[in-house]
Parts: sequence; C-alpha cells; structure tokens
Amino acid sequence: MTILLQEKVRRVASWLREKKGKDLVAMDVSRVCTITETMIVATAANMRQAQAMADHVLTKCGEEGIPFLGMDGYKTGQWVLVDLNDVIVHIFMDEARQFYNIEGLWSEGVDITLPEDPKVPEASQAPPENHP
Repeated sequence: MTILLQEKVRRVASWLREKKGKDLVAMDVSRVCTITETMIVATAANMRQAQAMADHVLTKCGEEGIPFLGMDGYKTGQWVLVDLNDVIVHIFMDEARQFYNIEGLWSEGVDITLPEDPKVPEASQAPPENHP
C-alpha cells in the first residue's frame, strides 16, 4: 500500500471518529478484491449518526479534492457504503454490522493499524468522589 493511500485511510478514519464512529477497522483487501484496495468499517449508534458520518466524509473529501464515486444505503442508514475508489467505507448500525460481518467476509485481507482514538481528557478519568 502506498504512502498516499495509507494517509487517505488515516484521514478517512479520523473523519469518522470526528463524528463519533465506533469500532473502526481498516483492511487492505487489494489481494482478494478487484474493486478496491482498502476498506474501512465503522459503527454508528443510529440512522442520523450514520448519515452524519457519511456526509462528513463527503464534505472532507470535497475540501481535500479526494474523488468520490458513489454512495448507497444513505436513506435507511442501516448500512451506508461510501465509495472513494481505492477506499470503500462501510458505516453500519450495530445490528447490521453483526449480521453482515464484513470483517469475516474479507478475513483474507490484511488488517491496517489505525491511530488510536483521541485520548479522553485526564480530568474525566478521575474516579468519582465519595460523598457522605
């Protein structure tokens, strides 16, 4: 995978996290898939969040001049697929993600390590105080 593609995957994953996408997984599927090189899978809490995540990815792609080929599933939000040519983004609601098991379907792909989620501020990690 080229450095440019690695950077694109990293950016798209960060955009999904900006909209609170959960359980992000990225896979290099270039050796087992003829339509794309990589896939990113994320979970949304509900339809509106799935749509907001897809909208945000498209907005950021437009700002950065990244080509967008198509989108499917936006209306229902259960499974939104965003096609960025060499990166396909799958945004699922939890039940749909479990049902379709994209990670299992493409298990011959190679996992791509994504940067960790942004750190939670230390103040919010403090244990709750005991009040009498």
